[in-house]
Amino acid sequence: MPTLILVRHGRSTANTEGVLAGWTPGVALDERGTAQAAALPGRLAGLPIAEVVTSPLQRCQETVRPLLDARPGLAAHTDERIGECHYGDWSGRKLAELKDEPLMEVVQAHPTAAEFPGGESMRAMQHRAAEAVREWNARVERDHGADAVYVMCSHGDVVKSLVADALGLHLDLFQRISVEPCSITAIRYTRLRPFLVRLGDTGDLSSLAPREEPPSGDATVGGGAGAP
Repeated sequence: MPTLILVRHGRSTANTEGVLAGWTPGVALDERGTAQAAALPGRLAGLPIAEVVTSPLQRCQETVRPLLDARPGLAAHTDERIGECHYGDWSGRKLAELKDEPLMEVVQAHPTAAEFPGGESMRAMQHRAAEAVREWNARVERDHGADAVYVMCSHGDVVKSLVADALGLHLDLFQRISVEPCSITAIRYTRLRPFLVRLGDTGDLSSLAPREEPPSGDATVGGGAGAP
């Protein structure tokens, strides 16, 4: 079965503003995110990419645009099932405001029980995204062969949930996974099991350096902004 290259979108204006964007329209890449997207074709230059699948949200569409421009004729598809989690009433709110909401503790410690007011549950997010991957695996293998490689551009929580699915890791543990903006995660699927062969690879170790303020023990809902 194919190898899936999961790309989290580049850093967005919402990431730098500490806002939980969700499906809020008009959330674009910021200056660093644009540079990250511009570097993506070079990072993937050695791979024979068969297809590109992307979330319909602007920040993902902008992330894959340089790759598509660099490879004229590369098939591109939009799939809503790999779009961001529907955060409902939380969408557009500052993460700093949300940290004291009782639901945030559930999101951090027991995400299978988390359902966003006016939105969807984290279980539903993982289910739709995993179903999309399984269908795209079959389609890519049918059209391009079992050794094909394809790219899917999505969002932090979606990528983390797909990694958990591939590892057979309970969704309640997925907050232990971290993927930075424009990071590459690679999953090689086989008939019996998937293999996680890259996780959150940015080619940049700067985010591992000590920071002036120690990082919180909580995961950033929607994914963080990456290295300072």
